[in-house]
Amino acid sequence: MDFWTESIGAVIGRFYRALWYRLRNAMVLITYINELVREGHPVRDACLMGARLRLRPVLMTAVTTALGLLPLLIASGTGSEVQRPLATVVMGGLFTSTALTLLVIPSLYPWFMPRKEEIETELTGTESPC
Repeated sequence: MDFWTESIGAVIGRFYRALWYRLRNAMVLITYINELVREGHPVRDACLMGARLRLRPVLMTAVTTALGLLPLLIASGTGSEVQRPLATVVMGGLFTSTALTLLVIPSLYPWFMPRKEEIETELTGTESPC
């Protein structure tokens, strides 16, 4: 389906999905991985533990949002021609972004993680002498 032939609801849903769901779930996971690294766990172990231990909160946010969108998805009355595409796009993005958050973020974290010096500076509030 071409961008210009989609309904306005689907376009708004795509934009909303891209920004909000991925950001929220990624923030939950990255915050926990950062805590594990600060506690002294190796980065690889912290990524695996973070993905495993934050599985429930990430899935809970996805399921509650999906349940909230369910009435829009099954609507058949007036305005459903706008609501249904919006809900379909958001639900699809919700499931794909949840899967990507749990699989891609932990695998990319070691490449983009803050350096040890940056973490120490954040904890102590002072610059390192080097």
